[in-house]
Amino acid sequence: MQVLVCVKRVPVIGGRIVLTPDEQEIDARYLGFTVSPHEECGVEEAVRLIEGHGGASVVLTLGPPEAEEQLRDAMALGADRAILLQTDGADWDPMATARAITRTIRDQESANGAFDLVLFGNESADSCGHQVGVRVAHALGRPCVTGVKAIELGAGGVVARREAASGWEVFEVPLPAVLGVKEGLNLPRYPSIPGRLKAKKRPLERISPEPEPGGQQKVRLMHPPERRNAVEVLGSGPEAARRVVEVLRKAGVL
Repeated sequence: MQVLVCVKRVPVIGGRIVLTPDEQEIDARYLGFTVSPHEECGVEEAVRLIEGHGGASVVLTLGPPEAEEQLRDAMALGADRAILLQTDGADWDPMATARAITRTIRDQESANGAFDLVLFGNESADSCGHQVGVRVAHALGRPCVTGVKAIELGAGGVVARREAASGWEVFEVPLPAVLGVKEGLNLPRYPSIPGRLKAKKRPLERISPEPEPGGQQKVRLMHPPERRNAVEVLGSGPEAARRVVEVLRKAGVL
């Protein structure tokens, strides 16, 4: 079988995000980069599927030349080869991204055979658009399940499970299929030193796509409003006891 995992280079979660003066880009001079936890689980799942059923796993990203680091990390975990859709670093909108990935999938399948599964993170850790995987599935005419936290291969199909308020939703879909996976699908392994050395020698294909006109246009980036917590000093010593009781009564605790 063949499995393709699509990942995105994003700033390290928890880092302080600074915008450029024109509010068009993130100032990346002091940032580290990684892929989102959802996509880490996608890479791990692809490697496990190939270990259990044979075949090959491929990891793909659209981004600047520096995104090779994330692809090499994925190959250090066991992915067989990688594809970099190299851009100038500008942020592509979901429609343009999905079109470029769809074209690449079609070209790769014409040369190497169909991907049985295409895995996406349920959403990226930066923009959280929830769009690219669904758009690619629609363009390819393939079934798509998102929010997946368990995958099981069957005879000619795949069983995908996702959590619901009352338990689990279970989907049986034929292959080839597109799945959006979530953190918790598995526990990703750490790359070993031999794995990192092998990753340096594994093939990485570079493609330079051109964004198609149309789609969303970015106006500017902006920080979300900061949450501020107000603190009220109730008093000190025994004199504060009465005020504490009043607050607890208002809260319905007493």
